[in-house]
Amino acid sequence: MRLLLLTALVMLAFAGNSLLNRLALAGADGTGPAAFALVRLASGAAVLLAIVILRSRKADWAALVRPLGAGALALYVLGFSFAYVTLQAGVGALILFGGVQITMFAGALLQGERIALRRWLGAGIAFAGLVVLLWPQGAAVPDGTGAALMAAAAVGWGVYSLLGRGASDPTGATAVNFALALPLGVIVFVLQPDGLGARGAVLAVVSGALTSGAGYALWYAVLPRLAPSAAAVAQLTVPVIAAAGGLLLLGELPGARFILASALVLGGVGLSLMRRSARR
Repeated sequence: MRLLLLTALVMLAFAGNSLLNRLALAGADGTGPAAFALVRLASGAAVLLAIVILRSRKADWAALVRPLGAGALALYVLGFSFAYVTLQAGVGALILFGGVQITMFAGALLQGERIALRRWLGAGIAFAGLVVLLWPQGAAVPDGTGAALMAAAAVGWGVYSLLGRGASDPTGATAVNFALALPLGVIVFVLQPDGLGARGAVLAVVSGALTSGAGYALWYAVLPRLAPSAAAVAQLTVPVIAAAGGLLLLGELPGARFILASALVLGGVGLSLMRRSARR
């Protein structure tokens, strides 16, 4: 039950990132994706590094350095931020975590995990929901550039999650990853500078320090107790949460296509994570 509650809390944080990013970019204060991503990375790094230093002034920083993890985090944060220029909160989250599912299932197979038939069926149903959403048909199809950027972010987050299963110090590893990803955020901002309003800055700090920094540290703590395939499927609940938040906070009405896709996703998640009853 404790693992279930912690996982649910992490999923709420993930959905919060979609909403905060979309709220910032949809505002009228001129906040752009490069500036938002940079402030998000900087605030996450600052808060997490402060926590690690206060917790233990003799932290083994060298052991926490994982360039691949930092690169994967940067790919996720930057692709995520630029994708939400054109995507709605729920649609973006569905593309993101559908792609994460594919990435993490591939990683699970490469790591030799034996995936039960029930989980394969659940994953297939959930993936069918993503196909329903993205299948070309009229104006309901998401923007191609935004979808491609979010797919790149999905690969980054999937790799980041797979690497997190081996983290002995979740908070320290997350802090170092944010710090190492920050220069990449600076480079992107220099190459494509944009604006940052007061409202956007506040939302970026909340996203970086709370729903990203603290949320990812908690995710790294939960990951070792979840099979990679289970962790992948569990994250497919995020788009539905994000869509509900988008409806309440942004007035983004989900269409029939999204509702059908969400139903398939939730049904697949439920089937995949359901345990078989013990026989007497």
